[in-house]
Formats: sequence, C-alpha cells, structure tokens
Amino acid sequence: MPKTFIYKQTSLAVACALALSLLSGPASAQLVPAQEGTYLHDTRGASVMSGYGECWHTGTGPKPIHSVECGGTPAPVAQLAKPAPAYVAPAPAPAPVAAYTPPPAPRPVAVKLTLDADTLFDFDKSMLRPAGRDALNAFIGKLKNISAETIMAVGHTDRIGSERYNQRLSEQRVEAVKTYLVASGIAPNRVSTTGKGETQPVTKPGECQGAKSAKVIACLQPDRRVEIETIGTQINQ
Repeated sequence: MPKTFIYKQTSLAVACALALSLLSGPASAQLVPAQEGTYLHDTRGASVMSGYGECWHTGTGPKPIHSVECGGTPAPVAQLAKPAPAYVAPAPAPAPVAAYTPPPAPRPVAVKLTLDADTLFDFDKSMLRPAGRDALNAFIGKLKNISAETIMAVGHTDRIGSERYNQRLSEQRVEAVKTYLVASGIAPNRVSTTGKGETQPVTKPGECQGAKSAKVIACLQPDRRVEIETIGTQINQ
C-alpha cells in the first residue's frame, strides 16, 4: 500500500479526533502534542477515544505499551515478602533404652565330701552315730545354695574281714546315709548309692601289715569312708 495513502488515513484520523474532542467540552478542547509511537491525550492527560471506546494512536512509530485506560495491563504490584517461618526446634531424640541384659545362667557346681566312716559309724557297724548325723547335717547345709540334680553316696571298707562281708557292709552303710538324707527332705530319686567294699583302698600296699589289732585297725582308718558327691547348679541369691 502506498505511504501517501497511509499518511492520509492517519491525518484523517487525527482530524476526526480533534473534532470529537472539541465537541466533548471546554476541558478537552485542546490536545497535547502527540509523540511518535504513542496514543493521543487531551490536556487533562486522558486518552482520546473514538465513539467505540478505542484509543487513538498517532499512527507512526512502534506501537507503544497499552495503558490501563487503553486496555493495557496494570503494572504489577510489588508483593509483600512473606515473613520467614518461625524456627521450630526439633524434638529431642528419645533417650536410648538400655539393652536388656539377661541374668547370668546358673553355674554348674559339684560338691564332693569324704566322711570318715569311723565318724559316721561304730567299727564294723552300719548304724549312724550322733557325730555321723552332725556330719551329714553339715553336708545338707551346703546344699541350700545348690539345686542338686543327683547325689551319689559310695561306701568303702578296709580289708579286715572277708571280701563278701566288706561288700555287704559298705552297701548297708550308704543305705543308712541315704535314709538320713531322705528324712531330711531330699527327694529319694535324687540319691543313688553304691558299695565298693574293700576294692578301692586309700592306703598303699605294704602299709598296715600284720594281723587284726588296734594298731592295724587305726592304720587302716582312711580306707573306711563314705564319699558323697552332688552335682547341680548354683542358686543365684
């Protein structure tokens, strides 16, 4: 399109705008000289508009940014900065729970006691003497801190007399010991007995030589004995 035609249209538009502004009243009778690339304004600074509500442009230069009145976007309002959130201290860590320590396992124990048969019995007898009962009471006292699983009583004799007689005597003596222990509260199924007779002497061969006499009987005293052994677990106090 020829530039002459464009300029004529622009001039015509400006003339029409002047005419409209003259008719709008004395306050808008004068126009502010338009700058290149802007919309037309009157002396009050208001945009000059057509009868259709459109702003009049000068028609030259680049198209300016619209004002709010002429359909532009209002300048953004600076947003108030949001206050920083208040500091919230983290919750304290829970106190560590002490690890459970199981109680120590009961310790297995073994108690062995060798009692002089002469203390328990009269010579060549199987009935307990008062001193023998006292000795057994002391042994029972040791069992208070032990959960006894089994109690073994083994009887021994010296070599005086026949082997058969000594075997029988050793058995009778440990049975007397068991009877006393059971009467003192120990379960009978926990007490076992055995007689060894003269088969396991303590004295050495060649000692205590000679026929039966008070001297030989005294020399053979270590062979006459009752061994009591218990196996169980220690009771924690």
